[in-house]
Amino acid sequence: MKLLNKNNITPEAIKQKANELGLNKIGIARAQNLEVEREKLNKWIDKGSNASMSWLASRRDERGNIYNYFPEVKSVISVGLNYYVGLSQNDLKSDYKFSNYAWGEDYHLILKSKLFELLNWIKNTKSDVKGLVCVDTAPIMEKVWAQKAGIGWIGKHTNLITKDFGSWIFLGEILLDFEIDEDPMFDEDLCGTCTACIDSCPTKALKEYELDAGKCISYLSIEHRGKFDSDNSDLYNWIYGCDICQEVCPWNIKFSTKSQFEDFYPRKEIQNFNNEDWEKLNKKQYQKIFKKSSVKRTKYEGLKRNIQNDKF
Repeated sequence: MKLLNKNNITPEAIKQKANELGLNKIGIARAQNLEVEREKLNKWIDKGSNASMSWLASRRDERGNIYNYFPEVKSVISVGLNYYVGLSQNDLKSDYKFSNYAWGEDYHLILKSKLFELLNWIKNTKSDVKGLVCVDTAPIMEKVWAQKAGIGWIGKHTNLITKDFGSWIFLGEILLDFEIDEDPMFDEDLCGTCTACIDSCPTKALKEYELDAGKCISYLSIEHRGKFDSDNSDLYNWIYGCDICQEVCPWNIKFSTKSQFEDFYPRKEIQNFNNEDWEKLNKKQYQKIFKKSSVKRTKYEGLKRNIQNDKF
């Protein structure tokens, strides 16, 4: 028998509304303790694999137990938003590389607005519904919940992979205080024997299903502050993020689909600046170009450091 909420909102109605909002993937999981995943998280942090990302350690109790974050939670709605635009690094006019996810508008703003619209639609049927919107900055294990909601599986490169869009998707969640019928968990591992992501990582940051953040180019170019040590100074031309493990993934090569959202297409500067333009970038230009952009995460000083480090 189907579980309905207090006002008979069916899972089908929620999914239909999500599709109307342009969300490409949606699934529902029952809130539960994640004992196995919590243990893995704690071991990973205790090894220092989170590098300087101290917030992962300081909020591990919430990340490892969703009830510590939202005690009333009963259901977790997970969504995926495709951001692939059909272009590659070869379509940029400079040798400097930006991760695809940062080419356009800040995905936090776009995805959050859609999730809040979905949550408000749910709340409009019952004023006392409680819910939280989460987009990667919230202390929950979003890839785990996405897999439990049936959206895809966590690949050897530690990103979530879907059969429809590969791993070029942003993830978000709505936590709700009532029960909804859950979807079957995605319990297959379709990576098989492939190790393309591990073999292609130039800094050897990947083991199977495990990332050493301190060696990861994305971490080094975005989260790392200050100067580089000599051992991790080569960013291989990536000045913001890194897509190598995704570029070589067979699921991305075969199943990438162009996003319907123009907001994710490259800003004209990212696509058209040459090497010299980036090397001469000043703070005023940076603030103008990257307004409402994920690239602001690394700050002007970090981006300049990355450019100078890989200067041609």
